Amino acid sequence: MTTSDLGAEAAWPVEEVDEEPRGPVGKAFRLSAADSLSLGNALSGFLAVCVLAWSAISDLQASGKFAPDPRFFGTAVVLLLIGATCDLFDGLVARKFRASAMGAELDNLADVISFGFAPAFMVVIWAGFSGKLPLWLVLCAAGSVLLAGVVRLARFACVKTKSGDFMGLPIPMGAMTVVSIVLLFQPNYVTLAAVFAVAWLMVSRIEYPKPKGNLAAVVLGWMLINVACLTIWAAGLAGGDQLIKVGATMQIAIVSAIPLRVLMFKKQQRRERRSENAG
Repeated sequence: MTTSDLGAEAAWPVEEVDEEPRGPVGKAFRLSAADSLSLGNALSGFLAVCVLAWSAISDLQASGKFAPDPRFFGTAVVLLLIGATCDLFDGLVARKFRASAMGAELDNLADVISFGFAPAFMVVIWAGFSGKLPLWLVLCAAGSVLLAGVVRLARFACVKTKSGDFMGLPIPMGAMTVVSIVLLFQPNYVTLAAVFAVAWLMVSRIEYPKPKGNLAAVVLGWMLINVACLTIWAAGLAGGDQLIKVGATMQIAIVSAIPLRVLMFKKQQRRERRSENAG
């Protein structure tokens, strides 16, 4: 074996190391249409947080006290609904056209911003400045929403149910339910307990149906109706208060009714099994 042969053998692994990462890295860096929707979701969540932060800063600078302004809250919620619409469509677009190698990761990261951090920050703005509750308890409730959302997304990436449905309350629905509590009620111990309950539902093993086909169309229609109601409410038009109360109440009722329906279904299954065994 000559010196040139040894040099060729020594150089060969180096060439392989240089060539190996080029393919996957190049493919992963190409953004698809679905990725653009995921980025729109993340941007909507970021803007919602900015709106809420600006409302608190401007009020504190002007009067030294903070009173939640419906216009700022309405704008933030509309931005979160826009993010939820992007989140609904990014999966549909990815299946219809082309998904990039980092599509799933982008989707989860965007969801953490829009449906984890943004509603948690809204809880702080809603209850942290009220003076009615200890700040540490408000921060615990807000933190539970954020952490439950993160765990929910991580579990979704690792665990698949036999039925194909979601295990635990989907994070966009959890965020919208927290928002409904904030819009509908004044901060107190009961409503803060409701925020903790929503966080628990997100990490629970209760199965929620996936929005497919007609159900996806219903979910989209529901979001558009909510955007219209919030716009009327934030603009101070007649009937806006009633519309926002009805919408928020329906959101809470839907999220609460599904676990009850699941429990009733499981009881019915147990009865059928007992009757079969007895027969």
